[in-house]
Amino acid sequence: MNRKLTGLLDRIGEVYQPMILKGSRHYLEVSVGRQAQLLGYADLEDRYKNTFVIVPLKSPQKGMKVRIDGRTFVNYAEHASGIAFPGHLAAEAGRSFAPFTPNDSMICNFT
Repeated sequence: MNRKLTGLLDRIGEVYQPMILKGSRHYLEVSVGRQAQLLGYADLEDRYKNTFVIVPLKSPQKGMKVRIDGRTFVNYAEHASGIAFPGHLAAEAGRSFAPFTPNDSMICNFT
């Protein structure tokens, strides 16, 4: 099990918990590399700088929105907190996660 990566995913879930609504069509993308930087994990920052988790939102955020085909999120895993992330991240974390079931279309919120 990759404790740093698991801890990083847990932390992202904790930080965004007040905004999360599982099954929501609206979501926010959060950079795994940026969150690793905030926690001081330089090795994870470089490795995951172009990897994003999605945070399903309770309500749409102000700003631009883009509709995304839900099939984009095939092979995504869902954390207990409700965030979803690519399957390769789940495999590298070394823990089992439930599969993420997206809506037919999702709406990415840019803030």
